[in-house]
Amino acid sequence: MTTPHFPSRLPNVGTTIFTVMSALAAEHQAVNLGQGFPDFHCDPQLIDAVTRAMQAGHNQYPPMAGVPALRQAVASKIEALHSRQYCPNAEITITAGATQAILTAILACVQPGDEVIVLEPCYDSYVPNIALAGGVVVRVPLTPGSFRPDFAKIAAAITPRTRLLIINTPHNPSATVWTAHDMRTLEELLAPTDVLLISDEVYEHMVFDGAEHQSAARFAGLAERAFIVSSFGKTFHVTGWKVGTVAAPAAMTAEFRKVHQFNVFTVNTPMQYGLADYLQNPAPYLQLPAFYQAKRDLFRQGLEGSRLKLLPSTGSYFQCVDISAVSDLNEADFCQWLTREIGVAAIPLSAFYGDGFDQHVVRFCFAKKDETLRAAIERLRTL
Repeated sequence: MTTPHFPSRLPNVGTTIFTVMSALAAEHQAVNLGQGFPDFHCDPQLIDAVTRAMQAGHNQYPPMAGVPALRQAVASKIEALHSRQYCPNAEITITAGATQAILTAILACVQPGDEVIVLEPCYDSYVPNIALAGGVVVRVPLTPGSFRPDFAKIAAAITPRTRLLIINTPHNPSATVWTAHDMRTLEELLAPTDVLLISDEVYEHMVFDGAEHQSAARFAGLAERAFIVSSFGKTFHVTGWKVGTVAAPAAMTAEFRKVHQFNVFTVNTPMQYGLADYLQNPAPYLQLPAFYQAKRDLFRQGLEGSRLKLLPSTGSYFQCVDISAVSDLNEADFCQWLTREIGVAAIPLSAFYGDGFDQHVVRFCFAKKDETLRAAIERLRTL
């Protein structure tokens, strides 16, 4: 059999670091703190809500934009948390996870040759998504060490060809959170431009130490130009369900849905009905910061006094550590060694940079059972 040759749309893309490290962790029976997913169950009440939806016959196609009750619940949640009203019919769309939402937003607004600014380190889907749209990636580094936005560098990167800027707060992989001052500064920077914004807020309910998540929805000058992306998978510990949301002004949503309807068309029906029912009680997401802060504190306290230098973790469910005092290996080789020899999997931060920038920093995920975290801590303290 001779398969015809064709040029790759993504010639520089291989297997993701998350797949590689998870496979290595399984091979060596290591504690997997690499890939960002929980190893504990979701709330049984959520399972019951989805089961009821299935039993009630909600098993056929839903409306393309999403089940109306769920879009209303999302709009009500945004208004309650951020005082911004979105029309459920014209400005809220249910997606097959946040990754699909981001790809769809990029395909909807980026023309071949348009420039898209990403702030590195950044989630690994952004750059391939831009490439698929024919866009030009413009990489702007977050400040090394603190991972704060450098607005002077962002401003310098904006040109007449800039179509889109992608931000992410709370941030994966660094676990930093943008402040209200950061968001107002961005609002002022973008005000004289026509640059659109994707605000990736999938970790919106994981902000610690009494701080508040500063959604782009809170700032009129950002909300008017933003696709705001979130994820039920992250919020309710059901990453395998792949259900996300996009809130955007009506004109932007109309363009988004043009792509969405020919991309996935619709999203899992009983999950949508179950989520709509479950969202009537805000307690699960309002309690999430305390839930994950307890896990963060358990992990950090367990590593106090070790040779791993803990960086701040103010949001998300990640903890970054500086490995300089432990090893002179580069980040990628260290993560391989750590998995094989110590039995704990982590992710190198260099994987989130286009040029593989190495700061001797690796990322752990603490969205795990307490016993899983304690097992990892015991092994890591031997370093």
